[in-house]
Amino acid sequence: MLKTETPNQEHTGLDQYATPDLVAALVDDQLHAIDAVRKAGPQLAAAVEAALPRIDAGGRLLYVGAGTSGRLGVLDSVELNPTFSWPHERAVALIAGGAQAMYVAVEGAEDDLDQGAADLRGLNPGPNDVVLALAASGRTPYVLGAVRAAKELGALTIGFANNAQAPVAAEADVGITLDTGSEIISGSTRLKAGTSQKIALNTFSSALMVRLNKVYGNLMVDFRPTNTKLVQRAVRLTMIATGADEAAARSVLEQCGYHVKTAIVAISKNTSVDAARALLEQARGSVRQALAG
Repeated sequence: MLKTETPNQEHTGLDQYATPDLVAALVDDQLHAIDAVRKAGPQLAAAVEAALPRIDAGGRLLYVGAGTSGRLGVLDSVELNPTFSWPHERAVALIAGGAQAMYVAVEGAEDDLDQGAADLRGLNPGPNDVVLALAASGRTPYVLGAVRAAKELGALTIGFANNAQAPVAAEADVGITLDTGSEIISGSTRLKAGTSQKIALNTFSSALMVRLNKVYGNLMVDFRPTNTKLVQRAVRLTMIATGADEAAARSVLEQCGYHVKTAIVAISKNTSVDAARALLEQARGSVRQALAG
């Protein structure tokens, strides 16, 4: 029996717990998710290093999953654009059962190996694309079909699973095992198995974006300020990075469409917005290199 399906022996009387104890048990069990991701750190680092040259060459991040895993893939793909201005078309998510499965479970869709392969092929993956395959069990047919099709077409495959020696991780170019063990509610991988996948995806995609010069220091500097909150954030980050006062930061940001990277370089180098853009282009988007130039 898979670890994720094995009944948890620590909380066999869970339904009899007083509410405070029930909540505490559910929360505390999530700590195992953090431990599992920490242990997988070397594999996550290897995945980032393997993906970086492909993505830097114009490749896409292609997420594949079913159920909770599929929804987590969709979430990670969607959040890259507002956080890092990552193009929507370069972060595409497939979920077994199609888009409606994001909101309503499509039973049986995850069992279709051929459909997983067909859906992946429908994205026309190439050698610069990176496929992130997610399955708590590690043997979901839909996801396995996608992994095999991706490998045939030369894409890099990264498999995330919550059971050791799982096919999704074993067959991928880079396998990441998040060994979270049995769930406190037996078999419910929306709990710590899902939490570990969310942490792992956050870690992978964020590390990749840092390497792609989307971050300066630890400041988020490559986002689109599409509402009042984000405009205020752009001003604040520019002030932090440059030491400029609010009026000066806002003035330069208004000239460059509130692009924080450009404003930082323009203020720090005491140059025009156009010159700052040119420096950033020469530095391939790296604020640090543009300032050193």
